[in-house]
Amino acid sequence: MTVGLFIPCYIDQFYPQAAIATLRLLQKLGLNVSYPPRQTCCGQPMANSGYSPLAQGCNELFLTNFSGFDYIVSPSGSCVLHLKEHLHSEKDEPEASVMRGRIYELVEFLTDVLRVDQLTASFPHKVSVHHSCHGLRGLHLSQMSELMAPGFSKPVRLLNMVSGLQLVELSRVDECCGFGGTFCVTEEAVSVKMGTDRVRDHVHSGAEYITSADLSCLMHLEGILRRNNSPLKVIHIAEILNA
Repeated sequence: MTVGLFIPCYIDQFYPQAAIATLRLLQKLGLNVSYPPRQTCCGQPMANSGYSPLAQGCNELFLTNFSGFDYIVSPSGSCVLHLKEHLHSEKDEPEASVMRGRIYELVEFLTDVLRVDQLTASFPHKVSVHHSCHGLRGLHLSQMSELMAPGFSKPVRLLNMVSGLQLVELSRVDECCGFGGTFCVTEEAVSVKMGTDRVRDHVHSGAEYITSADLSCLMHLEGILRRNNSPLKVIHIAEILNA
């Protein structure tokens, strides 16, 4: 099994430790992982802003970089969902169609493909989990609270395998943090208010760390925490699973 590691541009720039943890975790699980060095943005910012044609160059480069891998794995749910639904090619649409089915978010890959049932990791801290909107409703990493259906959470299942980790409960388990990609720019005040409300729930839970499968949400929450001089920290789930 060959795995191509896709590291979104914002993780490369702001959270390289999460990218390194993802690589080491996959290698620890015995996988042959490669990192195509010419990779860039997935094109989501342009597409979300209504300029999908401007993302075509990103699409073609992505196809060039990741052609030939059995799986493509990334520690960013929002970028993965964008690629799953919007990766197209003017040059080779059949290849793009096949590749859309090979792209996985890290937690999704660990649970649905590798079916990991144990981990050698230790993280002796109180941790709360942020379930991102795209992770819930796009990637189905956890059950949506508005549905009258049995609950599940793939991130929580993995975190329960980590020695010493104590999960703490939130009063609103799947409320939006307000980031929303370009929404935080076009509707800054609303975004900040939603993020402040979301942070308050995590603070009241007594957690030491907020974790998530998506660093875009964590980046938004971290900004609010820092502005309030809060000791609560954010950490990507890959860093915990590899701890």
